[in-house]
Amino acid sequence: MKHAYKLRMMLCILAVVTTAMAAGCASVAPLRTEASTSGIRAAEEAGAATVPQASLYLHLAKEELAIAKDLAANDKKDKAASMLLRAEADSELALALSHGDAEKSEALAAMERVRILRQDNP
Repeated sequence: MKHAYKLRMMLCILAVVTTAMAAGCASVAPLRTEASTSGIRAAEEAGAATVPQASLYLHLAKEELAIAKDLAANDKKDKAASMLLRAEADSELALALSHGDAEKSEALAAMERVRILRQDNP
């Protein structure tokens, strides 16, 4: 009976130590900026810088990413993670706005082609 009790106590202590070590390692984990960085890159490649509204959100995403990196460097991981989410959301919005603008331009060009065809073929 004493042996089972000691074994159970050892397992509980091991579980507590393992949990504490895991929690300690979690706070040391580097900031994961890949999603925000790739979102910004995708928005840039889609031409967000040339679309006024998209450009605003692209600029915000870049600023938020820089702030997140600064917060992480100053050991404010929770605030940094929150700022990264904002950067990711703003980069996605910039991408969507630039795609919307491109689709609008394509639609206008198609309408112009139809107008010209109608004029040429009464």
